[in-house]
Amino acid sequence: MKRFAICAFFCFFALPAEAQDIWQGKIIDAHSQVDHFVDLSAIPGYLEQAGVSKVILAARGKVSPEDIAALARNHPDKVVASVRTKGNAYTKNAPHYYTLLKKQLGMPEFKAMAEINLWHAQKGNKAPLQEVAASGPQAQAAINAAINKGWPVVLHYEFRGAGERKTALMAELESVLKEHPNHPFLLTHMGQVDLSDAERLIAAYPNIHFITSWSNTLAINTSGQPWTNLFDGKGFADGWRALMSAHPDRFVLGFDNVFEGHWSSFYGKQVRFWRKALATLPGDAANKIAHGNAERLWRLN
Repeated sequence: MKRFAICAFFCFFALPAEAQDIWQGKIIDAHSQVDHFVDLSAIPGYLEQAGVSKVILAARGKVSPEDIAALARNHPDKVVASVRTKGNAYTKNAPHYYTLLKKQLGMPEFKAMAEINLWHAQKGNKAPLQEVAASGPQAQAAINAAINKGWPVVLHYEFRGAGERKTALMAELESVLKEHPNHPFLLTHMGQVDLSDAERLIAAYPNIHFITSWSNTLAINTSGQPWTNLFDGKGFADGWRALMSAHPDRFVLGFDNVFEGHWSSFYGKQVRFWRKALATLPGDAANKIAHGNAERLWRLN
């Protein structure tokens, strides 16, 4: 009878086997976007359904600064407004870009700088090829604004997709990192770097970090782009797991949703995929990557 009671006690309090394999902590999406085909009022619900506590969110398409600001103001526990830079005005260095940048920087709801496109491959008919020098006036305006605000600088490079341009672009990135050694810089989409590139950059530059958007198997299988894949099958590839375990301060979870299909059921599938992977990391590393680094770098409450 006593043996049965002990067994019953542990059986009652033990988590189901599946739950033991899923990391249960907080998730922050450090970089996503939303276009005008997505119902903005549905964003908090999408976060709730996916199990995401907070998102750093930028406008895309015809979504206005006022739209993003209102969403952040109405849902301060869920949404952090991020200053948009990308668009034709940015690429062409048109006056409207600076007007829009100044407008957003003057609005109190904005507490982050969205990705700054420096080399972006064409994505079918959804996005054109873009190349803007980091030293160009439009990129410098956004970089300096973020630094002045004390916000991390998020750069968009696609090193693998850039082909023969990779060497020159990597030298450009390293020049920026050297110029601002005490300020945090992040590469969205992992910068499409290989493991060896990530290892070398982390060893050489204390200010480099990586956002994990579009770096999981589920996302890569829906795209024809050469994204960095952190996974081998359903779990982390051994080299990436070792690097993330050794340097958890350098990786920040993000998803880069844009379109309706990203925000709906696919969001939850990606989050669950990541939760299973995070469960295989040391607890402190999982906490930092899933939410702690975002809270520290963007000073989130």
